[in-house]
Amino acid sequence: MAAGMSSDADPDRLVDGLGERWAVLETSFKYHAACRHTHPSADALFKGMEEHALRADDIASVHAAAIDVLGPVSDPRTIHQSKFSMGFVLALIAEKGSAGIDDFTEEALADAGLRAFSKRVEMVLDEEVDAAYPRRWIGVVEIETPGSKRFTSRVEVPKGDPGNTLCSEELEEKARNLAAYGGGASGEEMDRIVARAWSLDEETDVRDLLPRRSA
Repeated sequence: MAAGMSSDADPDRLVDGLGERWAVLETSFKYHAACRHTHPSADALFKGMEEHALRADDIASVHAAAIDVLGPVSDPRTIHQSKFSMGFVLALIAEKGSAGIDDFTEEALADAGLRAFSKRVEMVLDEEVDAAYPRRWIGVVEIETPGSKRFTSRVEVPKGDPGNTLCSEELEEKARNLAAYGGGASGEEMDRIVARAWSLDEETDVRDLLPRRSA
């Protein structure tokens, strides 16, 4: 897999710190329901719009710093494709203020406002952002208004990364939204699951967490 996905893989890192370094503490939570490579720019755009009190109609164009692995999906035709489109993800952020699992719909795909905004987004290869990856996921966007004013917004650590992790309420909301979307658990079931998850450190026996299957 390393050879197929990379030209400079380092297999020794797979066992680096084995037994001493715990990868679960370095795990990121996806805050947006889209390709992870769109998240830094999404956070930077949201931050810039908040700081300058901008609405989607106040934005003429967005130049988003991107790394070399993100493909230019400029005209998504399926919900799956829209999650890998920088333009569409940023359009959701600008128009709706979020890019959650319930925001990626067939209706959204056909929305004229979202389509129009997505065409105003351009990905630009940024040498600093590209060089920092994958150690750091920096987000930088340049926002231009119809009056030719320009604002640069930067995010050093995207939301959900260990250095900017989700709070307990946001984790609960994410779990409940995913369960509701896939029909995996009812609200009452999630109440019990969430309550138990937050008290796992007090459990004396967790063998019943997963259902047993008969042979």
